[in-house]
Amino acid sequence: MKNLATYVSAVALISGAALAQSADVPDNLEKLSNFQTTGVTDFTFIEQGGDYAEGIKKILAEDITVPDGFKIELYAIVPDARSMAVGPQGIVTFVGTRKDKVWSVTDRNKDRVADEVKDFAPSLTFSIPNGPCFSKDGFLYIAEQNRVLLFPAAEFFYESPDVAAFNLVAQGDLIPPEEESFNHSARVCRVGPDDKLYISLGQPFNVAPPEKLDLYNEWGIGGIIRINRDGSDREVYTYGVRNSVGHDFHPVTGELWWTDNQVDGMGDDIPPGELNRQTAMGQHFGAPWYGGGDIRVSDHGYDKMEVPVDVVMPVVETVAHAADLGMTFYSGNMFPAKYKNAIFSAQHGSWNRTEPVGARVMVTFIDEEGNATMEPFAEGWLDENGEYLGRPMDVAQLRDGSILVSDDLAGAIYRISYGE
Repeated sequence: MKNLATYVSAVALISGAALAQSADVPDNLEKLSNFQTTGVTDFTFIEQGGDYAEGIKKILAEDITVPDGFKIELYAIVPDARSMAVGPQGIVTFVGTRKDKVWSVTDRNKDRVADEVKDFAPSLTFSIPNGPCFSKDGFLYIAEQNRVLLFPAAEFFYESPDVAAFNLVAQGDLIPPEEESFNHSARVCRVGPDDKLYISLGQPFNVAPPEKLDLYNEWGIGGIIRINRDGSDREVYTYGVRNSVGHDFHPVTGELWWTDNQVDGMGDDIPPGELNRQTAMGQHFGAPWYGGGDIRVSDHGYDKMEVPVDVVMPVVETVAHAADLGMTFYSGNMFPAKYKNAIFSAQHGSWNRTEPVGARVMVTFIDEEGNATMEPFAEGWLDENGEYLGRPMDVAQLRDGSILVSDDLAGAIYRISYGE
């Protein structure tokens, strides 16, 4: 935002409607929406040095490989670090978790190592605030399990325990409360080139039962929805998604690309994970009739049914159960030219495969026809004993063109640079 007056006038357009969405707005959110103090004064600060940090640095130095000319270093210790949103002004990076914290990460002296990590908006109670994202004009959105919050000037207010905060989608209005689950509840969001907010809604089952499909299609559960930035005009943009925890828009075409995690329990080697490309609103990507790629699902008899929709198959089929999660298109100038507009994505690693796979950062190159090829970029977090030394979850880009990689097992964020 250019100044505080501009931000206040923008907030006035949405605050009334947002607060009217629910009569059960928590007291502190109501106070913050009215620019009132809450009395909360304490932050939780995370130590950035010490033996723990040295142990992670040792793993990076001895176990993790990146292409020639690149370097990976510890950027910050961030407990449970998940999806990341880098502020448009480059002041602070916000990091979601699957617990009850959002972290603010600040590199004050610009030496490309974080100086301070503390909880964001400690006067609020979050519930699985996995998905932060920014608009270009500085509005921060946080997609929780069943709510979306708006922070119109997060980079301006984050130093205080009290921040300007509003309901964009009130608690219980993102999905029906009876559909809340501990499973597949980590949302992600992006502001698209159309200036609308896109939010993924994973469905809570391994394979959704047929009797749920009409309800899920209506709400966009097992899909991606989009809404205006004031919370209005909700619509389902994407169907047939099992559980996507990473999406981004191609910098040139504006098309939506996203990762998807596929059906468990079918064996070590099937079905494949997916990287998908969406070219039009309303396209269907196969779930629950397909478990991943063109592999049909036998649960609930889906493999015996005629598929009632036209299905768009993935652009890339990834190794089964590697858990492809966060992704971002590279638009910086630090890396060699071949990486421009490529996708960097995180493979979180398998949880139930007899021989673990994943735990690496992948890069996907896309040609002029939209064909894509994926290959490892940074790896080594899965050692020769099948033990995870870390589990990459998301990738984000700093203003200098380096990238950040979050790791929710190590509780850390890494920075990958080139030529420094």
